[in-house]
Amino acid sequence: MSDLEKIEYISEILKEQNISPSLQRIQIYKYLMDNQNHPNVDMIYKELVKRIPTLSKTTVYNTLKLFQSKGLISVITIEENEARFDINTHLHGHFKCINCGKIFDFEIKEIKIDSNLEKENKIIDQQLYIRGYCKECLEKMEK
Repeated sequence: MSDLEKIEYISEILKEQNISPSLQRIQIYKYLMDNQNHPNVDMIYKELVKRIPTLSKTTVYNTLKLFQSKGLISVITIEENEARFDINTHLHGHFKCINCGKIFDFEIKEIKIDSNLEKENKIIDQQLYIRGYCKECLEKMEK
């Protein structure tokens, strides 16, 4: 998909959610599509401010919050002091390497939840996090 096609696609997604497709919103969503590395606000801001000099961290934060409220992205909080953002909203898990900090997705076949929990409560988010050493860091440690 070309950049122009992505922009048109993103504009439609935003309009469907009653979000005005501003330049900043489109570029933030496009960044998330192109960089599925679970970025934080700083990572997104530092990259996009190069192309949009008027962009502020507050705009990035508020846009991500808006996207989350509409179900377009999810927030990952593996570490208490850092929110990361994921455009993949389907049920999946996250692995974070405690050495290099890389976060990557893994599939979850099934999560079984006590049926009373679901009947008596409203579940709005399910997340599974695993921390450890990634393959690359393990290989470096063995050398």
